[in-house]
Amino acid sequence: MNALTRSMYEGLARGLNEAAGDFSVRAVVIASEGDHFTAGNDIVDFMDNPPTADSSEVATFLAALLNFPKPLIAAVKGNAIGVGTTMLLHCDVVVAAPNANFSMPFVSLGLVPEAGSTFLFPALVGYQRAAKIFLTGQAFSAPEALEMGLIAEIDSDALAGATRIAQQIAEQPPQAVINTKALLKARNHDSVAAVMRAEFEIFALALQSDEAMEAFMKFMAKKGSS
Repeated sequence: MNALTRSMYEGLARGLNEAAGDFSVRAVVIASEGDHFTAGNDIVDFMDNPPTADSSEVATFLAALLNFPKPLIAAVKGNAIGVGTTMLLHCDVVVAAPNANFSMPFVSLGLVPEAGSTFLFPALVGYQRAAKIFLTGQAFSAPEALEMGLIAEIDSDALAGATRIAQQIAEQPPQAVINTKALLKARNHDSVAAVMRAEFEIFALALQSDEAMEAFMKFMAKKGSS
């Protein structure tokens, strides 16, 4: 299910930062191996190594995502859970397979949304819809994500579709591409950064709560019995 661990976050952040400084890289495609984009955070790794500081691997990845200057194209198939959905709010183009399924069950786990999603998601889909999805943990399909504007298109081969778009962008004048992305992001950048910091502080506190611990234990018990 491609659950994310500290080392994976570290690798993702390093890859983005290296690509940002490499002039030969015109665009980056984020994709996954296997049947699913990601199951979100690896709960066991998460409980053993809670991200409670701005210097954590999770925070470093989210900062790299927010500040990445070049186009980010995501190819999503199967489940995109938690950060698997919230990270898409930072991508410039998202291509999803017909079987893609999105969910942000933070509240269900006794936590709060992250990655600036409490700012970006309502701005994208409207407050009422965002609140319903966040507060109920409701999942949604690729066609629903397309209608919301979370994804750009549905393709039976999401990776091929994302690669095609990345190649089209790579053929454009590179500085014009970078400047255009910067202008598109400039209006909300500082607001998103501030919201990400606030989310992270509350998330870290919630992670230590009895409520979250109980929710995690229920999740692990359910997973073990399935």
